[in-house]
Amino acid sequence: MMILPADYALPRPPHRNGSAGSAFTDKMPMTQAWPPSQIRLSADKRVLFLTKDLELIRQQLYEGLDLRMEDLTVDDLLDDINTDVMTPAWVCFRHRPEDIALDAYAGLLDAAGKRVFITKALMDGGFEAIVSGYRKGTGSSRETAPQCERWSGVRYVFAASFAPIHERNNINLGQLMGNHAMLTRLQNGESLSLDEFTERYDPVTKLILESGGLFPFSNRVASGEIQLPANQTGARPMTMAEKMIAAKMLNPGAEGNFVAADDAVLARVDGGFSHEFTTAQVHTFLAEEYGADYQVQHPEKLAIFEDHLLYADGVARFAPFIEQIQTLRDLQTEFQAHTGVRDYSAKDGVSPGICHQVAREEFIDPGDFIQATDSHTCMGGGSNALTYGVGATEYAALIYSGFTFVKVPETIRFELHGELAAGCTAKDVILGILNTFAKREDTLNRSMEFGGPGLASLSVDERATLCNMATECTARTGICEGDAALAEWLASRRPGKTAAQIQASFIHPDADAEYAGGVHRIDLSAVQPMVATPGDPTYGANIDELPPVVIDIAYGGSCTAGKIDDFAYYAQVCREAVDAGVKVADDVDFFIQYGSKLVQQYAEAQGWDRLFEQAGVKIIPPGCGACIGCGPGVSENAEQVTVSAINRNFAGRSGPGSLYLASPLTVAASAFCGRIVAYREGMFVAETAC
Repeated sequence: MMILPADYALPRPPHRNGSAGSAFTDKMPMTQAWPPSQIRLSADKRVLFLTKDLELIRQQLYEGLDLRMEDLTVDDLLDDINTDVMTPAWVCFRHRPEDIALDAYAGLLDAAGKRVFITKALMDGGFEAIVSGYRKGTGSSRETAPQCERWSGVRYVFAASFAPIHERNNINLGQLMGNHAMLTRLQNGESLSLDEFTERYDPVTKLILESGGLFPFSNRVASGEIQLPANQTGARPMTMAEKMIAAKMLNPGAEGNFVAADDAVLARVDGGFSHEFTTAQVHTFLAEEYGADYQVQHPEKLAIFEDHLLYADGVARFAPFIEQIQTLRDLQTEFQAHTGVRDYSAKDGVSPGICHQVAREEFIDPGDFIQATDSHTCMGGGSNALTYGVGATEYAALIYSGFTFVKVPETIRFELHGELAAGCTAKDVILGILNTFAKREDTLNRSMEFGGPGLASLSVDERATLCNMATECTARTGICEGDAALAEWLASRRPGKTAAQIQASFIHPDADAEYAGGVHRIDLSAVQPMVATPGDPTYGANIDELPPVVIDIAYGGSCTAGKIDDFAYYAQVCREAVDAGVKVADDVDFFIQYGSKLVQQYAEAQGWDRLFEQAGVKIIPPGCGACIGCGPGVSENAEQVTVSAINRNFAGRSGPGSLYLASPLTVAASAFCGRIVAYREGMFVAETAC
C-alpha cells in the first residue's frame, strides 16, 4: 500500500467530460484502446529504418522502399540521434503535439544541408515503428521529440539503447520501446505479448506503460485504482542521490526511508521551473486534463522563465515564426497569472537571466529535489541538490500532484584530487569525462557524484559546470558534495540563513555506499585544455593535438559559461591582452553574454564591462542566446567556424557552421589569436603568443 503523510491529499482529476478516461489520451490518433495486450505489426502500416545512408531513408519515405531488420546490422543504423534533429528549435515554437508532428525530423540534413524529411513526410508515410542505433534521443529534454513520432502514427520505437530523459518521455507518452531482436520477430510474423515490452522495467514504470502513459497512470493512482506497495529496501549505506530520494519518498518500507538503485518509488518534489519553450504545453496539458481551474502544488518554489527566445524577434530566420513565439510567451504569462508561480519574465526586453543560473542563485537549496523542463536542470546539483530535466507531460503531472515517480538511478563517483594547472578549468574536466567515461556509456542514466579532496580547489561556479554537463554525458544528473565554500556562497544569497545552518543541511554519501558505476580517481593536475570537436560533445581532443583551426566566432556565455567565475576567466584573458596592446583578431567576432542579472551587476561593479569593450568584445544582456540558436553569436553559413563555451555542439544547434566546445579561457584566448589555442599566462607578451 502506498503510504502518504497524514496531511497529504492526492488531487483528484475532475476530467472535463466526466468520463473515466484521460483527456490527454483521448487525443491519440488511435482507433483502439492503448496499449494492446498482444503486439503485432499491422499489415497496412510500415517500419522506418533510420539508416546512416540517408538516401535509404529517402527511398523509404518517398519511393515505398521497405527494409527488414534481418538484412541490416546495428552499424547500418544512425547512432546518437539527438532531440534537436527530431524537433529543431523552430519546430518547438508550436505547442500542440499534432502541429509539432508536421515537421518531424526536420533537423536531419544531408551533406548539402537539405532536409531528409520534408513537411509531413513521417506523418504521410504510414509508419507505426521507427528504428535506430545507439543512444536514441540524446541532447535536450524536449518532449517534442517523441511527440513528433507519436502524433505521426508511430507507436513502437526500436533502438540499441536510449538516452535516459528521452526514454522517460516515451514512457510518459505511452510509447512502447523494444530492441532489434524483437523487431526481427515481429517482421517475421510473430505476435509479442505486451509483457515483452514492459518486463525490463520496474513495477511502477510497467504500470505507467500498461496504463497508456503518465496521465492515465496518475489518474488511476488518484482514484485508488492503483495502490503502490511499500518499498522493500531495508537499512543500507546510500549515495547522495539515494539519500535525497529516500528523504522524499512517499512509500517507505518497514525499516524507514531507504532506497537502492532501480527501486521504483513516488517522491515529493520541492520545486521546479519551465521556460517559454515549454510552459505553453504544460499549461495546455493541465487545462485539458484537469479543467481550466486546475491548481498546482507549492507555487512559491515553482517558476517560469523567459530566457530561451528573448532575442527571437531580431533573428531573421525566425521571422516566419514570430506569431507562434508570441503565442508561447502569451500562454506562459497566462500560466503564471493562473498559478502564481515565481515570475522571471523579461521586463522591457531584459531577462533576469538563464533559468538554471537564476534558480541556483535564488531558490535551489541543499537536499532539494527539483525538476524542470530542461535537460540542464542538473546544473543545480552543484549546490548539493538532486535536480534533473523532465518533459512537459511529467512536469505538468508533478506540479499538479506535488509528487513524481522516480526510478532510483545507479551512481558513478568521481574522486577529484590535486588542483588544475593554469589554463585549465572545470570545462576541461568534464570534456575529458565525456571523451572517456561517457563515450563508453559508463555514465549512461547514472547519477554522477563528485567529491574527493580536489573538489575544494574548484569554486562553487566551477562545480556547477561539472553538474551542468552531466546531461551531455547522458547521465541522469550530477551532484557535488557540500563544503564550507558552498555554505558561504549560499548564505550570501539566502537572507536569514547562516553558513552554519546551510552546512548542517548538506547531504553526504555514506562511507561504504555502493557505486554500480565504480569510483574513479581524477588527477586534476593531469587535465589538459580540451575541445569537443564539431557535431557531438562526447568526442574531444587535447588542443595541443589539434591541427590549426582558424575561427570566425568566439562565444562565451550560456548557463554553462555565463557565471561570475566564467566572467572572471574572460576578464583575466582580456586584461592581459589589453595590457599587451592586443585586440580581438581581425575577422573574429567575440561575444560574451551574461548568465543572469546578478552576474551582470557583479561584472559591471568590477569594471569588466569597460574592459571587454576596450578589448573589442561584443557584450550581450542575460539570456540563452547562441546556445539555443537564438541571438548574436550564431554562425550564418556552413563555412564559419566557432569556438564556444556552451554545452553542446550538435549540428545546426548554434547555426550551420562548425562548432568546437571549449573552456572560457580557451574561448577568450582563441578570440585574440584568431584560431583555437589554449590559454597560457602571459601569452600575449611573447612574440609567438598565437
